[in-house]
Amino acid sequence: MNLIRCLHITNASDAIYQMKKVGVDSTGIKLMEGKTLHINLKIEGIDPRIANLLKQEMLSLGGDVAMDGKGLDCSTPETDALLMGTQKQFEKLIPKLEQYPGLQSLGQSIKETIKNLSKTNYTIRCRKKTFTLGKRTLLMGVLNVTPDSFSDGGLFFNKEQAIAQGLKMVEEGADMIDIGGESTRPGSKPLELEEELRRVIPVIESFAKETDVPISIDTYKSAVAQRAIEAGAEIINDISGLHFDKSLAKVAAKENTPLILMHIRGTPETMQKDVHYESLFSEIIRYLKDSIRMAESSGVDPQQIIVDPGIGFGKTLEDNLLIIKNLYEFRVLGKPILLGTSRKTFIGKILNAEVGNRLEGTLSTIAIGVLNGAQIIRTHDVLQAKKTIAVADAIRLAGSRPNLTLSEEM
Repeated sequence: MNLIRCLHITNASDAIYQMKKVGVDSTGIKLMEGKTLHINLKIEGIDPRIANLLKQEMLSLGGDVAMDGKGLDCSTPETDALLMGTQKQFEKLIPKLEQYPGLQSLGQSIKETIKNLSKTNYTIRCRKKTFTLGKRTLLMGVLNVTPDSFSDGGLFFNKEQAIAQGLKMVEEGADMIDIGGESTRPGSKPLELEEELRRVIPVIESFAKETDVPISIDTYKSAVAQRAIEAGAEIINDISGLHFDKSLAKVAAKENTPLILMHIRGTPETMQKDVHYESLFSEIIRYLKDSIRMAESSGVDPQQIIVDPGIGFGKTLEDNLLIIKNLYEFRVLGKPILLGTSRKTFIGKILNAEVGNRLEGTLSTIAIGVLNGAQIIRTHDVLQAKKTIAVADAIRLAGSRPNLTLSEEM
């Protein structure tokens, strides 16, 4: 009796590896690689006539398009459409759409989406170091110089204690240290500019002299970001994704620093009140697309942008779980993904555990996040997270390597 296996192929590296195992030559791999990757693209709010045209074209290529009955008979002004096909079928669809007046932009959007989904490696340039993301998941250590952060508020409020903790995280394997002076826990109120500067600048100035590990400034204020960079910071981490202070993008552009853009619903003070989304992923992706547009229009290098879906920032327990489970959806943005779940409330609700007893839950989310596409993990517990990431990366890369090319393998 013949043995039949169901192969789990999620990217080009997996496809090349499996075809090589079968004995396919380099020419065959080039021809068939895109046929192994099945993609489901959902287009929201499309004219039903266009949706039907897409269905006709995809059917002719061996794919399909799903929509509701009102879309099929064009009895509704707009419909959602689920396009189903292989990467190769979508590549053949794009030139077909370019032949229709008015559909060229849709074809280009699909082309850009397919290109973004194919990305596995990214390069982020700091002053002291250049990181290649994808080969290894990077680790960002959290250093809160605050009296009231939800997890470690007050522990490192003293300058010397903060620097000692930062150096400890570097020794434990942190690739970068994220320093913040304003608590953004649910219900927190904005901090005065001068007080935030008083908290973070002395720590950054001293810490930058002690290590070559890049420092990230966790702020949404352009004035704080500018002063922090002058003091030695090399990355800007904005929880508002430029929605609180658009001038922050100009600072990142002028200083050519990596810029982390996070999604938040409302403000830290209001974000957990009456949390509701009509479409969780659509709304987050639209928000981050807007953030990316603002950044790039201000001159930020597109290759210096990182996105963060904002676990816990205006999300329900179920929202947080869905984001981690489907983290790969954010690949459509074409940017590296940062995931920050460390000690957060949703873990406490699952485990019925206070902040100090959420380590195992945090490490579970880290492992799953790495397997689902996170390129950077932000955490308080560096030593334990470093070991978790090492195992998760080993599993993720088993049998293949990032950016695998035919010339390397054949």
